This record gives sequence, C-alpha cells and structure tokens, in this order.
Amino acid sequence: MSVITFTSDYGLVDHRVASVKGKILTLNEHATIVDITHNIQAYNLLQTAYIVRNSYSYFPKGTVHIISVDSFYTKERKCILYKADGHYFIAADNGVLSLIFYDIKPEEVYEITLNNRFDDEVTFTSTDIFAPVAVHLQNGGLPEVIGRKFNTPKQLSFPRAVFNESEKIIIGEIMYIDNFGNVVSNITRKFLEKSGLGFQSFIVKFRNLALTRIYNQYTDLVQDWTIEHEFHGKAAAVFNDAGLLELTIYKGHRESGARTLFGLKVGESIYIEFQ
Repeated sequence: MSVITFTSDYGLVDHRVASVKGKILTLNEHATIVDITHNIQAYNLLQTAYIVRNSYSYFPKGTVHIISVDSFYTKERKCILYKADGHYFIAADNGVLSLIFYDIKPEEVYEITLNNRFDDEVTFTSTDIFAPVAVHLQNGGLPEVIGRKFNTPKQLSFPRAVFNESEKIIIGEIMYIDNFGNVVSNITRKFLEKSGLGFQSFIVKFRNLALTRIYNQYTDLVQDWTIEHEFHGKAAAVFNDAGLLELTIYKGHRESGARTLFGLKVGESIYIEFQ
C-alpha cells in the first residue's frame, strides 16, 4: 500500500488539515499519511512548487501527493491528476503542477471527474474530491476510474535564468526564501557550467553587494573547525542541495539571515558577472 503525502496552505490552527486526514482515515483506517508542510503562504504556487519538487522524490514510487494550495472549489476550475516520475499528484488546475514539472513531461494527466455529478454537494475540495481520489490510488485503483485523459492543464511559466553571452553575465532572480532566511535563486549549477565560462573568475552581484566565490556546500564556509564560532554571521554564496545558487549567512536564522541582512525579496534580480 502506497503512502499519501499532504501539502497545503491551510496552516495548523484551523480544522482543515485534521478534516482531510480524518476523511482519508474514514475511507481507509490503515492509510499512511505524511505531512510535507502546511505552512505554504496563502495561494503561493511558486513556493509550493519548490518545496514539493525538492521533497517528493525521497518517497517511494507510487506515492500519492495531495497538494491543497489555492484549491478552494469552484465549478469553473477542474481538479487534475498528474502521473509523473512514478508518482501521483492531485491538485486544482491552477498551474502548480506545471511549475513542479517544468522540465519533466508527465506520463499521464487526468481531469478528475469523481463527484462531478454532485457539484452542489462539494463544499471542500480536499475532503470531497482529493481525499477519495488519493485513497482510491493508494489502494491500487486505476486513474481511469476517477478521471478522464486531459490534454490542456493550465501552464505557468517557471522563471528561468538567462545568459547574456555578449556581456558575459548570467541574470537570475530570487525564487524562494527558506526557514533560515537563506535566499534561493533560479540559477542552477548546471546552467553555470553550460554557460561555457564555468567557474572562471566571476562576481555574484545583488543590490549593491558582491561575492567572489560560490561554495559547493554550506559547511565549506568554515575554514578551520577549531575556530568555527568565528565564522558565524559570514555571508556566502553556495549551491544548495537542489543545485541552486543560494545566498546564506552561516548559522543565521530568519531574523538574522540573508533575507534580513541583504534586504532581498522574491522576484529581485541576482547576477553572475564573469571577469
């Protein structure tokens, strides 16, 4: 029996998360449910995509992922099912799945028709539609039973870094800020390598600040572990575990991390200028 993961923008104060889990367990009391996060900013699809994209692959193939972000029910918007990379993903047709799989073609896409004939009785998408679909799939049911093939799911454009060859500069933007205040860009290690200039002399520029080195991992900042405390608060650029360029403050946190000290926000530009 496969796992069901649950991601939402519901928070943990209200009843919604418990209601969805309760519905799943009512349908299958032996279901395994794993929370990815319920602290997504309201309706923030880019944040959702970053978190789900970087977590789903750690689950077994066949896992069913419920994504309840910007998912409140309307008759005008479909609910859809992606089968991609050996996993199932259930969400509203709001473009979030296209952001998660901007570089992977889904194996199959379905419009969920389960409960469509009971439109007037659907009051909460996640309990009335997502939960029954997830349990059906978890029990080994076929997606054709709860949906029909769908060729036109909503597509959103994932922000991409660009390389200006004539000026020898990579232009990216901030796409995510994590719980430690680290600022994550959309510039990948692979993109830097494909520029043809690789790790030649460069400057990472953002606002009026600059860094001249990108570390391979967070702990590489510490040059001498006998005086590790002296590196606390040091600013650096690193490639994070998703292979993305990240601005960080060593041992910083949300109040004293890169976001706060650099004053950066999602959507701001970041550059790698080759010398």
